[in-house]
Amino acid sequence: MKKMKKEAMWAYVFILVPLCTFIVFTLYPVISAAVISFQKYRPLGSEWVGLDNYINTFKNGLFYKALKNTLVYSIITVPVSMLLSFMISIMILPFRKKLQSVFKAAFYLPAIASGVALSFVWKWIYDPLPSGLLNNVVKVFGLSNQNWLGSQKTAMLSLIIMAVFAGLGQNIIIYTAALLGIDSTYYEAADIDGATFFQKVRYVVWPIVKPTTVFLTITGVINGFQSFQNAYLMTGGGPDNATTMAGLLIFNRAFTYFEYGEACAQALILAAIIAVFAVLQFKLSSGDVEY
Repeated sequence: MKKMKKEAMWAYVFILVPLCTFIVFTLYPVISAAVISFQKYRPLGSEWVGLDNYINTFKNGLFYKALKNTLVYSIITVPVSMLLSFMISIMILPFRKKLQSVFKAAFYLPAIASGVALSFVWKWIYDPLPSGLLNNVVKVFGLSNQNWLGSQKTAMLSLIIMAVFAGLGQNIIIYTAALLGIDSTYYEAADIDGATFFQKVRYVVWPIVKPTTVFLTITGVINGFQSFQNAYLMTGGGPDNATTMAGLLIFNRAFTYFEYGEACAQALILAAIIAVFAVLQFKLSSGDVEY
């Protein structure tokens, strides 16, 4: 009995550390942001303004444009990235374990690189000068130099392509792990039934990895709505706010215009939108998923 009490005490101690970390670095900032969203915040003497920050946000046309840009970015980036990851995972699955590891490491390499370094590499790829890599490629097809990040027609597409290729590695690792967990007897039964490769993928692989797909979809959409770094470093939200994401709008409101109260209100609205999307996705896509 005494030993059990001692073990229980140590269990509470180990739980207490992450609990305190969560309270200090997550729960307290969220509660503070909620309080500040009702204030005209100043370091010395904030003024209580009620719902004014929320009303100003909903009257701001740029807020809706940023939400639209974020929605377009997420809706295209997430499915394209997942489809490519699934196809690549299937293609590398038949290889021997060492060769699989080489491919997984190669695709995962961008994920461990600094986001700032990746942005500079992609800025060189999209360089509007003839020295830019992409302009050298299109030149082969007889096209003139393009200002990929400076044109409203191509700026968002350029960010989406960058996000898709930069995010493949993590999805491939997770999909490959899910594929390796499929029992070989399923494939043997499909072979006996004379199933083709695509029928195996459709009726064996896809249903079994559906929980992985649901997980990647929900986390991908959350990451997409929280996107900030690429737009901030690559375009600064331009041209003419064509790439201003919700995260960048909140950042600018807080640290460019020092409207902390309105920035907190926008952040909480964005958090509510992300929560609604996450719940809807979970309800719509996980009906026949068993965990």
